[in-house]
Amino acid sequence: MATVICVTNQKGGVGKTTTAVNLGYFLAKSKYKVLLIDSGPQGNATSGLGIDKNSLNSSMTEALLGVVKFSDIIKETKYKNLDIAPTTPQLANTEVELTKMNKKFICLRDGISQVAQNYDYIIIDSPPSLSLLTVNGMIASDYLLLPVQTEFYALEGVAQLLESMKLVKKASNPKLKLLGVVATMYDKRTSLSSQVLAEIKKYFKDKVFDVTIPRNVRVAEAPSHGVPVGSYDKFSKGAKAYKELAREVIERTKK
Repeated sequence: MATVICVTNQKGGVGKTTTAVNLGYFLAKSKYKVLLIDSGPQGNATSGLGIDKNSLNSSMTEALLGVVKFSDIIKETKYKNLDIAPTTPQLANTEVELTKMNKKFICLRDGISQVAQNYDYIIIDSPPSLSLLTVNGMIASDYLLLPVQTEFYALEGVAQLLESMKLVKKASNPKLKLLGVVATMYDKRTSLSSQVLAEIKKYFKDKVFDVTIPRNVRVAEAPSHGVPVGSYDKFSKGAKAYKELAREVIERTKK
């Protein structure tokens, strides 16, 4: 069965989708079968892997509402071992529909259970909020992976997110664990980045991944081309950092 990792942070602009896409890409490059689930209403992970959202006949909306089987929405990407469960902006309205359902908190878990045997890793890119979609992601996962940017207000909201994790763990998913925290948008030239990284390490201790994701123009450019940074420029600092993150994730989950 797959190891399910929810990449989450209620704060936007921290590199969450970028981390989900590139972690999935490099896990696939490491010869693991990977499914990336785009649970963000903006569909950035979908477009970030070159999928045209306008061409989709069905997506996460239909799968979560039970209109189609979860397996029916999964698409192969152009990268070996990497599939995606895509989404469209319609997902933003799906949350309203989900609130009316009896199993509104476990729709994603039920969907994943249909396909988990086909994958080694399932990566969930959750929305930047503590929404019903995010809770679904937590309940469906084995681990949370938390990207935190090395900028002012970096830890804002993190305590609330961790409290939500505790509540989910107690009420619905006792196996849920914090896999780790990855520092993103790190700029070693600034004292602020160094200070914030020190704060992150002080707060999370050994849960912080050794690798930091640098502020890198190639990482920023890659999504506009619909490709992961490892495909866009495999020799860039950003690509090398995400490759190392994948290695650390494998090490932590395969113990």
